[in-house]
Amino acid sequence: MKAFKVILMTALTGIALAPISMSQAAAISATVTTVKQALTAKDDTPVKLHGQVVKSIGDEKYQFRDKTGTITINVDDELWQGHPISPTTNIGLVGEVDIDFKPSKHVEIDVEQIQF
Repeated sequence: MKAFKVILMTALTGIALAPISMSQAAAISATVTTVKQALTAKDDTPVKLHGQVVKSIGDEKYQFRDKTGTITINVDDELWQGHPISPTTNIGLVGEVDIDFKPSKHVEIDVEQIQF
């Protein structure tokens, strides 16, 4: 029984100490944190932005601004959770870059989470 515990502890320690793969490390460091970066990022790049929603464009689309620029964001209505916001309210957004090429290239952010 003692030998089994030693083997189990050794296995668990090895798993816990295993290094992060290069692709995982790249994904963690590749998160975009400014509007300027998002506008030039590849499709589906993870983003975490901080700024203000300047205005509603309609159909769950809004204009978002940070210190580097503005971008269109797509936010499902339920993500607002009833929180009132104004153009001076600072919020955080977590999502990903969405690039549409028809009729011309248009970059926006698909928001998955709002941090109030």
